[in-house]
Amino acid sequence: MEKKKKEIVKMLLKEDLEEKDEEEIMDLLINRPIALDVDKEIDSKMTFGDKVADKLSAIAGSWTFIIGFSLFLLFWLVLNGVVLIKAPDPYPFILLNLLLSCLAALQAPIIMMSQNRQSKKDTIRNKNDYQTDLKSELILEQLYDQLEKVLKNQKEILTYIKTKKDK
Repeated sequence: MEKKKKEIVKMLLKEDLEEKDEEEIMDLLINRPIALDVDKEIDSKMTFGDKVADKLSAIAGSWTFIIGFSLFLLFWLVLNGVVLIKAPDPYPFILLNLLLSCLAALQAPIIMMSQNRQSKKDTIRNKNDYQTDLKSELILEQLYDQLEKVLKNQKEILTYIKTKKDK
């Protein structure tokens, strides 16, 4: 039965895998449980910088940030353009432009780091789902084979009982 499982796995894998990788996947699928909590696994390996990047990305991508920053810009423009006579940043708001450029220059890579980490999580999750599906298919195939044997034995028993009654 073990050999049959390996043949099924080989048939289902039909990908360009190295021999070593193929054997490793077959052993993993056949002999060990493969369920994995991807989020827990990745979160346990996150560095302080990774956590900060995720928090900043969550804040920078929220409506609270957009509304708050829009209010800050409006306040800056009104304060330096209308209210203050000797404004520290008069029109054309060079200091504000510098501030916005610095914010964008820092914010974009931080968001990209968070997205790259999410992409890695998705890749691991997809691989785990594929392995789980493959193992489920193997188990169902094995159950089907066992059910076939049970039905065959049941028919033999019924045939035997019928022949005994006929005698």
